[in-house]
Amino acid sequence: MFHENPSPSSGPVKPSPKVTESAKSGSVMIARVVGILCVAGGFMLGIQGLDQPDSPLLSTALGLIVAGLVAQVYALIRSWYVHAHRNT
Repeated sequence: MFHENPSPSSGPVKPSPKVTESAKSGSVMIARVVGILCVAGGFMLGIQGLDQPDSPLLSTALGLIVAGLVAQVYALIRSWYVHAHRNT
């Protein structure tokens, strides 16, 4: 077996712009999916919480909806950032 040893003067390998761009767009997609699931789950729990007003479902549902909206805002800001740096 032949093992190739990199020379010490080569320095660290920098990722290509395409690789970092796809990683950034991947984080945007993850944030959007999490946001959609949280908002949908929050509405489903909220509907059940209306049938059972003494249970903590309404506050849990509100927390899920807020978390979903925060994830969506993060994805929006991140996608603007990725788009702005792609064009420069």
